[in-house]
Amino acid sequence: MLVSLSIRDFVLIEKLDLTFADRGLGALTGETGAGKSILIDALGLALGARADSGAIRRGAAQASVAAAFDVPKDHAVHAILAEQGLDAEDVLTLRRTVGADGRGRAFVNDQPASVALLRRLGETLVEIQGQMEQHGLLDVATHRISLDAFAGLEKQAEAVRAAWRDWQAAEQARAEAEAAAVAARRDEDFLRHAVKELETLAPKADDEETLASERQLMRAGSALGEAVAQALGELEQGRGAVAALRAAHRLVERNADKAGGRLDVSLAALDRALSEATEAQAQLETARDSLEFDPVRLEKIEERLFALRAAARKHNVSVAELAPLAEKMRVQLAALDDGEAGLKKLAAAADTARAAYVKAAEVQAAARRKGAARLDKAVAAELGPLKLEKAKFVTEIAALPEADWSAAGIDRVQFTVATNPGAPPAPIARIASGGELSRFLLALKVRLAKVGDASTIVFDEVDSGIGGATAAAVGERLKRLAKDVQVLVVTHSPQVAAVADRHWLIRKTTTRSSASTEVLALDAKGRREEIARMLSGAEVTAEARAAAARLLAATQ
Repeated sequence: MLVSLSIRDFVLIEKLDLTFADRGLGALTGETGAGKSILIDALGLALGARADSGAIRRGAAQASVAAAFDVPKDHAVHAILAEQGLDAEDVLTLRRTVGADGRGRAFVNDQPASVALLRRLGETLVEIQGQMEQHGLLDVATHRISLDAFAGLEKQAEAVRAAWRDWQAAEQARAEAEAAAVAARRDEDFLRHAVKELETLAPKADDEETLASERQLMRAGSALGEAVAQALGELEQGRGAVAALRAAHRLVERNADKAGGRLDVSLAALDRALSEATEAQAQLETARDSLEFDPVRLEKIEERLFALRAAARKHNVSVAELAPLAEKMRVQLAALDDGEAGLKKLAAAADTARAAYVKAAEVQAAARRKGAARLDKAVAAELGPLKLEKAKFVTEIAALPEADWSAAGIDRVQFTVATNPGAPPAPIARIASGGELSRFLLALKVRLAKVGDASTIVFDEVDSGIGGATAAAVGERLKRLAKDVQVLVVTHSPQVAAVADRHWLIRKTTTRSSASTEVLALDAKGRREEIARMLSGAEVTAEARAAAARLLAATQ
C-alpha cells in the first residue's frame, strides 16, 4: 500500500507531503488545469517512469519525488530486493531525483539503485490506469495469469509445471545421451586404445604422492643407512651402552634392599634408561634394515612415475585424475556398446513425460475455458451500468504451437473487446476511446481485484465523458474495488468523489510571475463545498450545496 508521497520542485509543486490510509478509495479533484495529473506523473517518476529536465519547477536546481510503501512480508518485492542484495525494511521507499541537465538518480531505501530496478519494483506495487498510458491488464502477458487466478486453477497450474519439469528433464537426458553416443562413436578407436593403456597402467589416486615419497627415501637411503649404522655403533662400542646399563641395573637391584631405600630412585632411573636404550637400539636396527639401498626398485619407481606423468600430460589431467578418467571412458564405451537399447529407453521415457504434460495441460486448458466463460459473464454484468451496454468482452483462448509450450501450458489467453454489435473482438488495448478503455479496465479490475501483487491502483479520469447514473455506477465499482486494494482516482465526477473515503483538493494559484499547485486534504465541510463546486461550476449555489449534502449522505 502507498503510505506517503513527498514531492519537491516538480512542475508546479514546490513542496508537498501526502499521507495515505491502507485500503479504501481516495479521490483527487480540482478545476481543469489545476494540476491533478501532476500528482500521477510524480508518482510515476518514483516508480521508474521516464523523466526530463522539463519536470523541474522553474527556478529550482532539481526535482525530487519519494514514494513510501507498506509491503507485506510475502510480497514479490522482497525477492527482488534480495536478488539485488538490498536490505528490506518495514517501509519500502522509492526515491528519484532529476537535475536541470536531465540527469537523475534513483534510490531504494536510500541505497543507490537503477531506474530499471525502480520500474521493476513499481510494477509489482502500483497499477496506473490512465487516459494516455495504461499498464497491468493491457499487457497480454498478464491475461493468462489473471484468468488462472480468477478461475482458481492453482492445482492445475502446479500439475502442469511439475509435468513440464519432468518432460524437460527427460528430454535433456535423452539429448545428452545422444550427444555422448555420437561423440563416443566418433572417438571409439581412441577410447578403446586409451582404456586399454590406462588399464595396463592401473593408476591409483595417490600413486604420484606415494611413489615420489618412496623415491626420495630410496635416493637418500645410502646416507641415511650410514648415519643409522654409526648411531648403532656408538650404542654398541666397547661393552655397549645397553649392556653397561643392564649390568649397572643388576648390581643396584641386588643391593637395593640393603640400602634402606636410598637406591630406589637410582634403580628406577636405571630401569627407565635401560628400557629406552633397548627400544632405541631396536628401532635403529629396524630402520637400518628398511633403508637398504635397492637400485632395481628405484629404477622401477622412476619408470612408473614417468609413465603416469606422461599419461596425465597426454590426457591433459593430473595423475590423480587418471583413474576417474579411465572409469569415464569405460562408461562411454559401455554406453556405446549398449547404445541403441539405452537410447530407446530414454526416448520412451521422454515420450511418456511429454504425454503426461499434454494430458495435464489439456485438463488445465479445459478448466481455463470454463473459467473464461465465467469471467466473460461476470464482466458483462458490469458493462451495462458503465454505459458500455453495446460492448462485448471475450476471453479468447487459442492453442499454441508446440515450440511455444511452456510451464504455463499449451494455450494463449487474451482479453478482447467488441465495442459495437457485429464487430469482431479486438485486443482490449486497441479501444479508441480513453474513457471507454478506463471503464473496461475498471470492470475487469472489479472482477479481478485479488489478482496480482499490486495493492495500489490509480485511475486517471476513469469517468471521462460520463455523468449521472453512469458516473454513480463507476463510483460504486471503485468503492467495491477499494475493499480489497487501495484505490486512488483523479475525477471530475461529483458522484465518484462523494463515495470516496478520503478526498483531496488540487488547487492552482497564479500570480503575475509564477504559478503553483497545492493539495489540500478536505474535511466534511470542505468535501461538501468541493462537490457543490463540481455540481454547479464556477458559482456555488445553495441548491448545489444541498445536492452535495444529499450525495454525501447517500454514501453513508
